[in-house]
Amino acid sequence: MSSGPVGNESGARLAERARQVVPGGVNSGQRSVPGLTDLVVTGTDGARFRTADGREYTDFHSAFGPPLLGHNDPDVARATAEAGATLGHMGVGVTEGEVLLAEQLTELIPSIEKVLLTSTGSEATFHALRVSRAATGRRLVVKFQGCYHGWHDAVSLNVISAPSMVGSHDPISTGILPEVLEATLVLPFNDSEAVRRAFAEHGSDIAAVIVEPVPHNVGALLPYQEFLTTLREETTRAGSVLIFDEVITGFRHDIGGWQKISGITPDLTTLGKAIANGAPVGAIGGRADLMDLFSTRPGAPAFFAGTYNGHPSVVAAALATLRKLREEPVHEHVFRLGDRVRSELTGLYERLGVPAVVTGYGSVFVSYFMPGEAPRTYADLLNNDASLFVGYRRRLLDHGLFELPLNLKRSHISYAHTDADVDRLIEGTEAAVKAVLADGGARDLENTSTMGGATR
Repeated sequence: MSSGPVGNESGARLAERARQVVPGGVNSGQRSVPGLTDLVVTGTDGARFRTADGREYTDFHSAFGPPLLGHNDPDVARATAEAGATLGHMGVGVTEGEVLLAEQLTELIPSIEKVLLTSTGSEATFHALRVSRAATGRRLVVKFQGCYHGWHDAVSLNVISAPSMVGSHDPISTGILPEVLEATLVLPFNDSEAVRRAFAEHGSDIAAVIVEPVPHNVGALLPYQEFLTTLREETTRAGSVLIFDEVITGFRHDIGGWQKISGITPDLTTLGKAIANGAPVGAIGGRADLMDLFSTRPGAPAFFAGTYNGHPSVVAAALATLRKLREEPVHEHVFRLGDRVRSELTGLYERLGVPAVVTGYGSVFVSYFMPGEAPRTYADLLNNDASLFVGYRRRLLDHGLFELPLNLKRSHISYAHTDADVDRLIEGTEAAVKAVLADGGARDLENTSTMGGATR
């Protein structure tokens, strides 16, 4: 890992060069973070990363979750290098690796009878909605407030919404046709009665329901089992397609996804992130009759393509990741550390007299600064003290600890994290929270709540 600045240039200088040629200086809208606009990463290793200014951080952000094994896992890196040395990307036919990966996904994920690879999770959810409309001939799709399913128009709304926008369409981008937004029904998460009302009124025109079984894009809202059961019952009764977006929950929470944990089997599943420990891959799989509608089967009606789908190096990374998840105690390790983090943070806030709820699942944790029980709906999250949430994460940087300082964002444990890392996190969090409380909270919160509020 790099031990200092790149050449003689500081992070500030490199970031300024980036802003001259890259809009905003970053290649994703979630990477331009207030207070970190000069962050230039020069090296990653296990549970740590280093910057152009020579600082090292223990990473609890983990790139929004993909490196479940940790950065630069040696087994994944070796498999990727070996594949790249022997097999280039042809863009025609199929490789043995693609066959092996598809066979494993159909074996591991309960809903998957057939599967197609994409390069991103957004592509997977896009194709899931397209094929649902192709199969049903219907117009409407249902999503839930607080869930994020990628950048495409049909689902680019109602993620982190201001209180005034909850209950109405809240697009996260301009440039979306109104008629596209109008074809999406937005319901409150964990509200079974709202689902039943929507199907009573619109069931014959609902092509699909898409849901994060655990809405992790707003931290962690754990689902009621009855809610997921209602989704399965109502979609089955109406002939609609039930889509589980397991881009985050798949593999990180269980090698069979949340559907294995819950026992609720959707019709289609989308995957990404932890499937290849950070390599750019996604997947869509599910019932064979739905998957056979894609044009990868000649004459089928739902067009499907992607130049980099099934790239040999990415497939090798996925195979190496799944092998390690199956053969080593990865989930046992990250779940144990996750339980420890949630328990000790809860005790810390109690000692400090700070109203807080620490929640999550397995390797995912998040501290909401609000009284009461663990939140179950997006409306509950409106009580979170964003000033303290963002402020303490900014102060964690002083202690060499990194949790993303954006409102409601979750944090992650990887296989590379240790008990010593947890010790430092607890100590650093105590110091950071005390410092923010002494200052009266973070004052500059502009652009720290993302994914909502665009004006059509």
